[in-house]
Amino acid sequence: MSKLLRKPAGTSGRVPHVPPENAGWTYVGFDVHRLKPGETVTGETGDREVCLVLVAGKAKVAGGGRDFGEIGERLSPFAGKPWSVYVPAGQPWSVTATTDLELAVCSAPGGGSYEARLIGPDQVGAETRGKGANVRHVANILPEGEPAHSLLVVEVITPSGNWSSYPPHKHDRDALPAESYLEETYYHRINPPQGFAFQRVYTDAGDEGVRALDEAMAVEDGDVVLVPEGYHPCAACHGYDLYYLNVMAGPKRTWKFHNAPEHAWLLKA
Repeated sequence: MSKLLRKPAGTSGRVPHVPPENAGWTYVGFDVHRLKPGETVTGETGDREVCLVLVAGKAKVAGGGRDFGEIGERLSPFAGKPWSVYVPAGQPWSVTATTDLELAVCSAPGGGSYEARLIGPDQVGAETRGKGANVRHVANILPEGEPAHSLLVVEVITPSGNWSSYPPHKHDRDALPAESYLEETYYHRINPPQGFAFQRVYTDAGDEGVRALDEAMAVEDGDVVLVPEGYHPCAACHGYDLYYLNVMAGPKRTWKFHNAPEHAWLLKA
C-alpha cells in the first residue's frame, strides 16, 4: 500500500489519526472522530489552531471560551454545506454528539490574535469549477480571505464519472507570487460507500524521465491521502459521487498553484 494512503482504523472513535510527525511533514494535522449520541471528544489546541468540521451529524460544540450550542444540519457530507467552528491556539474545545457524528479536526500552527467563531452554512462560499467531465462543486469553509493564522479548509464534491483537482496542479514551492508551499490532506467519502475513486500524486519528471514521487491509489470510503508535494488529480468512478475535505497549511497562508504545463491546454479547450 502506498505510504501516502491512510486507511481508517475501525468504525468508531478516532479514525484516522494523522498528526504532522506521523505524516512526515511540518504543518497539517488531521483527525476524524466517529461518535454515537452522547459521546464527547475534547482537545487543547496548544500552539496550533483548529477547525472543527461536522462532516455529518449534529453536536453541541464549545471552544475558546464560547458555547455554540447544538449545531449541524446535514446527516451526510453529500447533503448540503457544513457547519464548522474555528478555535485559535491556546484554547480548549469540546464536542458532544447529539446524533451519530462524523467530526473532522483540522489543525495547523497557530498564532496571532484570533477569536473562536462559528462558521455556519450561510458563511461558506459555494462555487462550481470546471466544465463537462471536469465539473466539481466547492464549499470554501476557511479560505484565505477569512481570519486564521495558517489553516485553509475546503470541501469538494465531484459527481459520478468526473475528474477533480484537474488539470493537475501543485503547490510545493515557496516561490510567491507564482506558487506557494502547502501541505495537503484529502479525506475521501464515497456515495454509495461501497464504491471507489482514484488519485495520483506525482512530481515532474527529472532529466532522465524519472519522477521522485509517483503514486497511483485506489481510494475507498473514509481514506485519507497525503499530498506532501507534486500534482494530485483524482477521479470519481461511474455511479459513485466523490466527496473530499481538503486541509492545507504552509509557511504562508495563501493558495497559489502551478498547473502541469503539458496539460495546461485543457484550460483553453
